[in-house]
Amino acid sequence: MKRKRRSRLVLLTVLGLGASLAAPAMAAESVEQVEWGACPADVVAGAAPHQLQCATVPVPLDYADPGGTQIDLMISRLASPTPEKRRGVLMLNPGGPGGSGLTLSALLMSKGLPAGVAESYDVIGMDTRGVGHSSPVSCGFTTTGPYVANIPPYAVDDAAVTAQAKVAKEVAEQCAANDRDGRLRHLTTANTARDLDRIRAALGEEKASFLGYSYGSALGAAYASMFPERSDRIVLDSNIGDTHLDRDGMRRYALGMEQTFPDFAEWVAQRHDAYGLGRTPEEVRQTYFEIAGRLDEQPVDGLDGALFRLSTFGGLFGETVYGRTAQLWQAMRDSAPVKDVPAGDQLSPADNSLSVFLSVTCNDVEWPEDVDTYRRGVAEDRERYPLYGAATANILPCAYWPHEPAEPPVAINDEGPENVLIVQNHRDAPTPHRGGELLREKFADRSRLVSVDGSGHGVYVLGGNACALNVTTSFLVDGKLPAQDQACGAAAG
Repeated sequence: MKRKRRSRLVLLTVLGLGASLAAPAMAAESVEQVEWGACPADVVAGAAPHQLQCATVPVPLDYADPGGTQIDLMISRLASPTPEKRRGVLMLNPGGPGGSGLTLSALLMSKGLPAGVAESYDVIGMDTRGVGHSSPVSCGFTTTGPYVANIPPYAVDDAAVTAQAKVAKEVAEQCAANDRDGRLRHLTTANTARDLDRIRAALGEEKASFLGYSYGSALGAAYASMFPERSDRIVLDSNIGDTHLDRDGMRRYALGMEQTFPDFAEWVAQRHDAYGLGRTPEEVRQTYFEIAGRLDEQPVDGLDGALFRLSTFGGLFGETVYGRTAQLWQAMRDSAPVKDVPAGDQLSPADNSLSVFLSVTCNDVEWPEDVDTYRRGVAEDRERYPLYGAATANILPCAYWPHEPAEPPVAINDEGPENVLIVQNHRDAPTPHRGGELLREKFADRSRLVSVDGSGHGVYVLGGNACALNVTTSFLVDGKLPAQDQACGAAAG
């Protein structure tokens, strides 16, 4: 069967998007210390001009069998340039789950990470278990296959939900068939948090600080909850609201798009003479629905209404991608429909990240298995969140995942040091402000919330708000957790 060619712009825009196991006491302090050396060529290229060192840390595949199969995790180090000012390590995570973090320290430096932070810490990036250079996993997703993104496709009606259920079942079966060494079931947030503690011990540190974005907020929340006394200063940025992504969290993506879209619409309306997409935000919103509806009927260059909505969702992650998103709209509005064309089938560049996202998301928590549950949710959210609700409420392969969760999701632990700073934009497509509020409520007195009158995904260093930059830097460098929650106005940016 011929399949549609996938728009390169879509992929570049979006991918750019049981029984309880007690946290083991661990003989972590006896873990062999790391030996730093050269990084792989792709890491060297991605980090340039900053020079990183890399090392591997062995961890148990299954923490219920710590003496069994071991896997190697690759970590990177941007060493403090002033060892006399160094106070510890700052571990990073870029989100996903499934994002590579080996060069995240270099990215933050290029974006203006304050010198006080770089001097205070050896900044530690990593590929978490299953990702990139850390015993990578694969479901075998291809460039022409039906699974191209971690968010289900927009369902125009009930029949579309039924059709997606068939795809979701096939995807779950495909992942199971490709899991020849049984690793997928061990990709969980809890196990990755345990890995963080192994890395801390291998680095010879009594405690570790952490900065995580997006899903990284869930990982950091899990680490601070499972190992409160080993956690130093924890910054959770752009929060999904818990230690895992569940169906409610996925559906909040649509809330985030509704809250963030007006910023993009205003930006586009101010540039109507350039893009011609609407003179007012209301006209821009109507243009969105018109283009999406047209593409539902007649795809253009392999991009249908579902992929158009997905690419627009990814195009709301920050003002720096607004122009590219407007450009896509122009192309879809002005191009004539074309027929589907055959495309060569090869392993997708996103295969690894898609595979890890599914494994962690499906392993962390039970997902509904009844298709009618998703059908009702799609109908509800199509009305509540017309921009994107019929996508984020749609069915995922988690409904058919071959493994039950091995343990309950990590519960937020509100007993421990007051060392959790939660940083959140008011308008953020994948992680709306509600996610920050939920974590603040769950961590209670251990935490403070910094709310930014800003738009986009990523606040600290990435977002450009001066108030948030100052508060977070002061916490990381001097340990000054604000006495109360902070509100950072747009004028502070």
